[in-house]
Amino acid sequence: MAQLEHDTDEVEASRAPLLDHLIELRSRLVVILAFLSVGFIVCFIFSGQIYQWLLLPYRDAAASVRGVPVEELDLTANFFAPLEFFFVRLKLSLVGAIIIGFPVIAWQIYGFVAPGLYKNERGAFAPFLAMSPVLFGVGVAFVYFFVLPMVMRFSLGQEQVPELAGTRIELLLNVSDYMSLITTLMLVFGISFQMPVFLMLLAKAGILRGATLLKGWRFAVVGIALFAAFATPPDPISQLMLGGALLLLYFLSIVGMGWMEPKPLEDEES
Repeated sequence: MAQLEHDTDEVEASRAPLLDHLIELRSRLVVILAFLSVGFIVCFIFSGQIYQWLLLPYRDAAASVRGVPVEELDLTANFFAPLEFFFVRLKLSLVGAIIIGFPVIAWQIYGFVAPGLYKNERGAFAPFLAMSPVLFGVGVAFVYFFVLPMVMRFSLGQEQVPELAGTRIELLLNVSDYMSLITTLMLVFGISFQMPVFLMLLAKAGILRGATLLKGWRFAVVGIALFAAFATPPDPISQLMLGGALLLLYFLSIVGMGWMEPKPLEDEES
């Protein structure tokens, strides 16, 4: 009881007028924007090299599908407007800044809400804070190493060798379309992979139980399928892989929620 009163006093002492909260919010937004700005500048300086690195899944898929050694490939990424590739580099730099700045964003969010939490709640929140950037990175890596190569193989598999002279059907890569595909997939997968963190936090707070999610798994399958269809580009490979990954994370979250749920207090002896 004394511990509860101590925690309550600690939260009450941390309360501040609305203006102070707005000032703190502004300061944390400034930190986030400053970090994103530095990340954007660094990524823009190396945007050419980063784009070359992002082309590797396309190059490897082309070598595999066309049966040509990488050294003999003649692949060209095209742009059809004078400033198109410049704007692609800007977009790439912004997304890169968000990806590398995600831990800072998560930490600043935690720093803003932490004064309103009890001491034991702050301790429980910390592991999830550490897990969130890791899961975001796993989502981005999953796109680069698994989703994107499969999408490229599927796309290149639509090419046709000409049966008539001059009728070859071949994929011509556009720098803007390729970048939109990559950035969309990376952000969607990175954010979607936060689902276990969100669900286990709800379980820790006693708002949601794993048993409830297990009973409604059929609705979850439908909801995940609809989300994957709308959130990803219109290709079946990325939709199936996002849906499959989210469904796996859904059931893994249910297991994790069983550990996070508050245990019922035993009846006190009379």
